[in-house]
Formats: sequence, structure tokens, C-alpha cells
Amino acid sequence: MSQAAPEPRKTLDPDIVAQWLARHPDFFVGREGLLQQLRVPHPEARGATSLLERLVHDLRGRAEQSEWRLEQLLESARHNEAQYRRTRELVLALLEAEDRDALGQALATQFSERFQVPALALWCPSSLTDDEPTPPQAPRQVLDDHAAQRLNALLDGRASRCARLTPTDWKRLLPHAPAPEQAGSCALARLTLGEPMGYLVLANPDPDHFRASMDTLFTEYVGDVVARLLERLTPPRHG
Repeated sequence: MSQAAPEPRKTLDPDIVAQWLARHPDFFVGREGLLQQLRVPHPEARGATSLLERLVHDLRGRAEQSEWRLEQLLESARHNEAQYRRTRELVLALLEAEDRDALGQALATQFSERFQVPALALWCPSSLTDDEPTPPQAPRQVLDDHAAQRLNALLDGRASRCARLTPTDWKRLLPHAPAPEQAGSCALARLTLGEPMGYLVLANPDPDHFRASMDTLFTEYVGDVVARLLERLTPPRHG
């Protein structure tokens, strides 16, 4: 008589085992010895390690990841606090300006000392300067058609923008500041308050200081503050 062929060995589906254990989390209660016998792959070396050692390793990794995330949050909080303090000092200094030249000087000083912006120009249309007995003092400049066209081209239809600044553009838009030999970078903001109030140009000789991908919300905010102060500091016209 021929012997019957042995039945194929049956194995449990791992997914079914995982689902069953998930539904029975108390399975290992009273079976702690089984936990000590289980061996799992070591995450950093060949061979196996006990389940408990693997759990300890995973928990340590999670703790280190959580610590790194917490440090990132703290660093972000410290940066935001420093930015708030710098912005506060900037706005307070601008509010103390007694005239438009003093406003321009306060802008230049604050941005140079607190924001690593060594060059700045405040372009105002002639309608805001023709009532002054003396020409505006740098960094204030009288806006002409050529400068307005170039600033509009750099803004490309936006209210504010970061862009590269060629040496030629630097000399034209920041005539009072030494021009770099190579291209620099700038952040531009259009000043408006019901009517055009001019342009604010923040510049750095480092071509990567102001990158096109940077957010310009802060530049727009400063521009809004400057536009309101320019209007406040403009003497009333006499008809």
C-alpha cells in the first residue's frame, strides 16, 4: 500500500495574526515569558534581539525625535520673539521722526543695525517734495519717470517683491549708496494710501540675501507704516 502524501504545512497569515493581536491587547497578560522568548530583527545590525530590547530601542528613538521637534519649536519661538522685538524697535523709531528726512534716516539706521540691510532708498513723487524749501536728504529720493519705470518693472505688477539687483540698477535706485561690483539683491514695496506714495527699496550687496522665493509680508507691513507716516508728515498744501 502506498503511503498517503503528507498534507502541506499550514501557516497563519501575518496580517490575520496582527489583526487578532490588535483586537486582543491582553493576550500577553500572564504570558510574560513568551514576550522574553520572542526575537525580532535588530534595526541597526544583523541578527535578532529580544522584543523588549527592540521596544526600548524604538521608544528611545521616538524620544529623541520628540526632543528634536521640541528644540525646533523652541528655536522658531526664539526667532519669532527676536523678530518681534526688532520690528517693535523699528516702528517706535519711525514714530519718533519729526519730518520726512528724519523718517528716511530712521529707516536706514534701523534696517542697517537690526536687519542686515546696509542700503535703503525711499522714493517719493515730486508732489510730496515740491513744498520743501530744500531737496530731500538721502536716503529719500525724488521719484522721476525713469526710476518709476524701473521700479515697476522689478515689481512686475506686484505690491512687493524680492529680486536680484544689477550694479546698474543699484546705481540708479540707490544713488547715495556704494554699488557692489557684482549683482546684489533687494526687497521692494509699493507705497500706497489712496494714492501713490512712492517706493521703498531695501538692498544688500549679497545676491542671495533677498531671494525671489522669500515671503514679503514684512516688507509690505513696513511699507504700509511708512506710507501712513509720510502722509502724516506732509505739510498741508495751501491753495
